[in-house]
Amino acid sequence: MHPTARLATPPDLGLLVDLMEEFYAESGMPLDRTQASEAFAALLADGTLGAVWVLGADQQPAGYVVLTLGFSMEYGGLDAFVDDLFVRPGARGQGLGRAGLVAVVAECHRRGVRAVHLEVGRANAPAKGLYAEFGFRDNDRQLLTALVGMAPRPP
Repeated sequence: MHPTARLATPPDLGLLVDLMEEFYAESGMPLDRTQASEAFAALLADGTLGAVWVLGADQQPAGYVVLTLGFSMEYGGLDAFVDDLFVRPGARGQGLGRAGLVAVVAECHRRGVRAVHLEVGRANAPAKGLYAEFGFRDNDRQLLTALVGMAPRPP
């Protein structure tokens, strides 16, 4: 088996949403397919927002990884976030996640990104081990999230 990561294109939209639905179902979360489709479509249409790769083995899609871009005062320039990294359970441990991270890191170097962030479950030891190989470390901070449309407006 040869793991691959290829840049996603607009015809991959349905596949990406299907994979995202599998990812969310694994965590017991519902997926709004319309919102996911719109988000993927926006990202695929505007490369300044980031990039998406389809992960596969032997020409068969088995996962995806999403990189989004931002700007950080702390790091003095572009930063990025690995927003999603999913590999189907039957394809795990075969190098697909690694292939996805190799693509992400190469893209970050190409774009001059200074720092890359990601989120991982506290108990996900296999993922933490892979991420450590790429230099990801716990920075002793906690990620907090507010949904702007749901957060109270400032006084």
